[in-house]
Amino acid sequence: MSGHSKWATTKHKKAGIDAKRGKLFAKLIKNIEVAARTGGADLSGNPTLYDAVQKAKKSSVPNDNIDRAVKRGGGLEAGGVDYQSITYEGYGPGGVAVLIECLTDNRNRSAMEVRTAMSRNGGNMADPGSVSYLFSRKGVIVVPSAGTTEDDVLMAVLDAGAEEVRDLGDTFEVVCEPGDMIAVRTALQEAGIDYDSADMGFVPSVQVELDEDGAGKVFRLIDALEDLDDVQNVFANYDVSDEVMEKIDA
Repeated sequence: MSGHSKWATTKHKKAGIDAKRGKLFAKLIKNIEVAARTGGADLSGNPTLYDAVQKAKKSSVPNDNIDRAVKRGGGLEAGGVDYQSITYEGYGPGGVAVLIECLTDNRNRSAMEVRTAMSRNGGNMADPGSVSYLFSRKGVIVVPSAGTTEDDVLMAVLDAGAEEVRDLGDTFEVVCEPGDMIAVRTALQEAGIDYDSADMGFVPSVQVELDEDGAGKVFRLIDALEDLDDVQNVFANYDVSDEVMEKIDA
């Protein structure tokens, strides 16, 4: 996960000047709509919506866009779309296991686009259940490391149910059981520690160590998948050393 997180962090930094910023906004808005439709438009009573809104604000999505998405999802404004959640499974280069989460209004289109991106980038689709057993559903909270220390974060979240705090350089990653995520997030807020995002994610139980060539191929596949409008998240069970990441970043 560490290599994946570092890559995601690197890309997040570039998002502000990247042409993909519009796609990122669209995905964050879609997330808000679905959360509001599922649990209602009241942020105080819908923690999933609260987290989706916070993440969108951190990514500089305009407040007007966020408010309209909440209203559309909550049925307070016309124009909402009934998105379905689908997870695809597959293998990338080097036998890396890949989980692809989609929100779509057209299952056939999503399946075709994911399959095409996989096959063009050295990946293969897999049957449901053949990859997912390698991952556990967890709450993942990303905390910027500027102005705080790993010990500060650890002390804040330890009694709230956090399982692990990982130092990823520019950020700390707090991992917990899904049911503890609200408590962990609240504990950070009460300790005066800011966080970038709080999401449900898939954390691998087994990792595949990649060299520079293998990492490059896997990152290209993940980029191609994340570039698809229907794809919300991509999880993969690889690990990349700091030395390899430095070469790729350069």
